[in-house]
Parts: sequence; structure tokens; C-alpha cells
Amino acid sequence: MSSTSFASAPEPTHLHSSRLGRALLVASTGGHLEQLWRLRLRFRPQLDDVEWATFDEAQSRSLLSGETVHHVPYIPPRGYGQVLRAVPEARRILRRGHYDCVVSTGSGIALAFLPVARTLGIRTHYVESAARADGPSLTGRIVSRVPGTRTYSQYPGWAGGRWQYRGSLFDGYEVTADRPTVQARRVVVTLGTMRRYGFRRALEAIVRVLPDVLAPDAEVLWQVGVTDCTGLPVDGRVDVPAAELHEAIGRADLVIAHAGIGSCLTALDAGRCPVVLPRRQSFDEHVDDHQELIARELDRRGLAVRRLPEELRAVDLVDAMSRVVARTERVNDFVLGGV
Repeated sequence: MSSTSFASAPEPTHLHSSRLGRALLVASTGGHLEQLWRLRLRFRPQLDDVEWATFDEAQSRSLLSGETVHHVPYIPPRGYGQVLRAVPEARRILRRGHYDCVVSTGSGIALAFLPVARTLGIRTHYVESAARADGPSLTGRIVSRVPGTRTYSQYPGWAGGRWQYRGSLFDGYEVTADRPTVQARRVVVTLGTMRRYGFRRALEAIVRVLPDVLAPDAEVLWQVGVTDCTGLPVDGRVDVPAAELHEAIGRADLVIAHAGIGSCLTALDAGRCPVVLPRRQSFDEHVDDHQELIARELDRRGLAVRRLPEELRAVDLVDAMSRVVARTERVNDFVLGGV
């Protein structure tokens, strides 16, 4: 474990004056951290004195530059042994930090911190991922049983009982215009940074159709994680720092991504409508099929073009390039109840 302190980030001036006190924000790297990073500015009462607990990776170091971050050992999906081994470190961080509340978006790291926080009398809040359109994740179901923990859904359809609805991160975007684009000069392909699961099917599909829309001088950034690129015309990079990836997506004509929540949100932030290819458990590409839920929800809203790898065609890439995504002002604060 390492604890890194950086210079304090400037406080946004548009936030309300109400305060929640000293908070620890807890999330696994990837989409869980991306969501919590965005939700922080929408939480009410305001989180004014914040520290973070996450894994030591390129994404967290880039995204949380300027914050105080406690790094804990990596916990893989369904890594319950690693959860148990992280509990003593979570207890040490929580005792020394004197926090008033702990807020988490998951996944396994939440199981190490939230129960311990409750035993120490610290208020706890768990926001289920926007990936979970049909009900809580396994982590969410476990956390919801921790006495005193407040739980929140990003979908009204399954909220109720233990789960309160406070809006969705996807509510902040809408398709505003079309732009005639048939060729891509800059392309970003991003498959996330999961340490175990490759996505060779996606790469093979992209390599098959991408040349049909590339300009002669096109540049392609391939962020492929642990996916095997052998035999493919791909200059793959395992990981790309968040700042570099965000900049590349902001300049891109076309973004093709696995249907991970972080990759999708990054594309939407940049005004891009991504082509999303959901990973499947049956192909050993993820622990479950929640990426299909993300892909279908974004496709329903017009914010992404969802395709299975074997279905992907050049016309899908052109369709995605033609859409312009913008932030909408119709976004409510995310109220943390019971505080």
C-alpha cells in the first residue's frame, strides 16, 4: 500500500455551500472510478474534504492527480480472497483518516471498506453502477445487507426498498446534431485495462471493417489491455494514461470501444458517439454480461451504436461518426439521503 499526497485541487465555485464533512471515496479502477470521479461534483451535500482509495494504476494516477490517494492491492472481479486480505488495510486507512462518510461505486474494493466503516460508526453510501440496468450487481446485493448503508440505483425501474433512485450519469448527454463524415483521420480503439480478460473477437472484427472508412493518412490509437494482437496489423498498447486517452478521444473522428462504462463515458464527454462492442461471459471475455446492458441502454438513447463483433459493418462506423453528443443542462444533483 502507498499513500500519495498531491497539491490540493481548486474547489469548484458553482457548488452549494452545504457540506458533508470529511469523506473517503472508494472505487476499483476502470469504470467504477470514472463514475465516482464524475459523481463527486453532483453529490449533495457537497463533499468538501475528500480522499480516495483505489488501485495504483495509470488511470488512477492520471485521473486523481492533485488528490490525496490511498493505494490498496488490486482486487480482481469476484476476487473474494483478495477482498479479505484488503480488510486490515481498509481498517487502518479508515481509523487514521477520521472520516465522516465513505462513498463507493464498487466493485470488490467496496466489500473491503464499507462493512469496516460501519463497524467504526462511519456513514456509508453505495451507488450502483450505471452498467446495472436490470438490478444490482453481486457487490451491490451484498453491500445492501450491511446495516446502515444507504444504496442508490441509477435506474428508476428497479429502485425501491433498499434502493433509492437519484438519477443516472447517462442523463447528462444527448445527441444534438448530425455531421457528414465518411472517412476517419483519427481513430481510437479502447478495450479497457482488465488484467485477465482479453477481447480478441473485437480486434478481429475491427481490423476487418476499419480500413473501409480510414483516410489515407489516418492515425489509429490501439489501447488493447491484455488482448493478444498476434498476427493482426495492430500496434497495441496495454494501457494509456487517462489524460492521454482523453485527449486522443477528444481529437478522434471515430471511437470504437468495449462496452465498459468508463470507456463509454469518456467518449460521451468528448462529444463522440462510440461504436460499442459488448464483452460476453460465454467467450471468457468478462465475469458476466453486464456490458450488454450498458450497450443496449446507450443504443436506446442514441448515444452509442451497439453491435456484436460478428455483426460489425463499415456502415455502423459511419453512423457513429455522424452523431454529435453534447452535455445537457437537465441534470439533477445526486442527493445522498439520510445525512
